[in-house]
Amino acid sequence: MKTEQLRQQLLGGAYGEQLSRLYCRPANETLPYAERFVKAVDGLEATFGPVEEGIRLFSAPGRTEIGGNHTDHQHGRVLAASVNLDVIAAAVPNGENIIRVQSEGYPMDVVDLSQLEPQPDEVNKSASLVRGIAARFAQMGCELHGFNAYTTSFVPKGSGLSSSAAFEVLVGVMVNSLLFGGKADPVQIAQIGQWAENNFFGKPCGLMDQMASSVGNIITIDFNDPSAPIVERVDFDFGGVGHALCILDSGADHADLTDEYAAVPGELAKVCGVFGKKVLREVDEAEFWARLPEVRAAAGDRGTLRAAHVYADNARVEKQVAALRGGDFASFLELVTDSGRSSWECLQNVIPAGYTTHQDVAVTIRLCQHLLDGAGAVRVHGGGFAGTVQAFVPLDKLDAFRAGAEAVLGEGKCHVLAIRPVGGTELTL
Repeated sequence: MKTEQLRQQLLGGAYGEQLSRLYCRPANETLPYAERFVKAVDGLEATFGPVEEGIRLFSAPGRTEIGGNHTDHQHGRVLAASVNLDVIAAAVPNGENIIRVQSEGYPMDVVDLSQLEPQPDEVNKSASLVRGIAARFAQMGCELHGFNAYTTSFVPKGSGLSSSAAFEVLVGVMVNSLLFGGKADPVQIAQIGQWAENNFFGKPCGLMDQMASSVGNIITIDFNDPSAPIVERVDFDFGGVGHALCILDSGADHADLTDEYAAVPGELAKVCGVFGKKVLREVDEAEFWARLPEVRAAAGDRGTLRAAHVYADNARVEKQVAALRGGDFASFLELVTDSGRSSWECLQNVIPAGYTTHQDVAVTIRLCQHLLDGAGAVRVHGGGFAGTVQAFVPLDKLDAFRAGAEAVLGEGKCHVLAIRPVGGTELTL
């Protein structure tokens, strides 16, 4: 398609139905999103020069964790969903052996496809993700060629909505569509992103974030076999039961908290070591309780409590799924509350060890509880210690809740989200 024709079709509403699904808005209200894609096309041409035709458009959503806090790295169960905030791209083949990705506001990532080994100077940089994703596709038989891409993000960095996983899925979808004929399915694209993050970026992450972004909708995932996770769709409309999903930014920074995050799987590994296992999914819960003195001696009381949380939250995910599928939203809210209480009391990922003056996540949770006044539910969201809190808010309380939260946390700190039914995707006519 000619580039000018692409702009005209975007602004003329030709992509309205697709944009409606991506952003959970009526098709006649999607012009601002179409304009955003036009700006991505403009950014591509401003960065790399005029393009007569062949520009392709892509989107990958952020995600929210609904159930299963810190269960995925123990091969447990989670409940997660894609949301209507995303990272988008305009991309075009460049006839070279180089991938160039210009993310708005960041240095350009330039990856020579003749070098598909991890680069020491790229650790913790987005270029490592591009290189790792390309390398994994090459291992799968993809014949690599270069392309130029311009990306913009509506997933706030540090928001707990996993902007990094959205970027990985976006790059994976671009490589899959532009170079691999769409042969990789959404689960494989998620696994490719995780592989790149583990082996090139240098972060031993789980698979939940990438899976939720890639597959889309509300999904439950069983990671008992991480190489072949069981993914099931869970259809439910929170708005249909009179509630909004909110993510609140506590204002606390994740910087300098690496040791706190690493301590969770580290202590759980000590628990598993008592039984000669690597992850809690392999340890029978009854045996864990029967040998509790040994566990406490090996892992300490905090490690013991953290294991108790993982067992409980893993079981809660099944109950949450059953409640949603059975239309029992009241029980679902109770389970969300129970999960949040377990995270605070047992997993202990609300307040970093030794912090007294700054306890941002704890204050945010208590503020939400005050504003909800017994309605809805609230819990720590994601990794914890810093970052975000999740709340299910009755629609008749939403305006007052948002105003009250932002009066304390700051303007724009309460994100009212919708569940997006589509994962990583290419826009096509």
